[in-house]
Amino acid sequence: MKNYRLFAAAFVAVFSLIINAVAADSPAAPAAPADPTGNWKWSITPPSSGQSFESTAKLDFKEGKLTGTVTGRMGETPISDATFAPDGTIAFSVVRERDGQKFTVKYSGKLAGDAIKGTILFPDFGGGDPMKMDWNATRTK
Repeated sequence: MKNYRLFAAAFVAVFSLIINAVAADSPAAPAAPADPTGNWKWSITPPSSGQSFESTAKLDFKEGKLTGTVTGRMGETPISDATFAPDGTIAFSVVRERDGQKFTVKYSGKLAGDAIKGTILFPDFGGGDPMKMDWNATRTK
């Protein structure tokens, strides 16, 4: 009986070493490519007003092309100049109109799972430098 236990223990130890060696030599499964497709939500608080505004986006990435819309307090607007790179870098613009004047809001960031972190550039309506704000969007389920 003692020999049987010794043999069983040795067999398990050798078998474990073989399994670990095979697993170490196997290539890891490739990571799923990043995909911004889905519904996104974020809030911003412009320093000038101190009031928080919620916005959403519906993004779609097919055949290498990023399309979608952004909805906020000024309604729903299609995105333009949209790019998405395999490393998760995302950028797009939204052209809006206020008091008869068109203006462009530029979004850029990095996708990581169900989050996009980056910046939004708003034009300065007084002709100065654009206002830069953090952009932290979360994919909604």
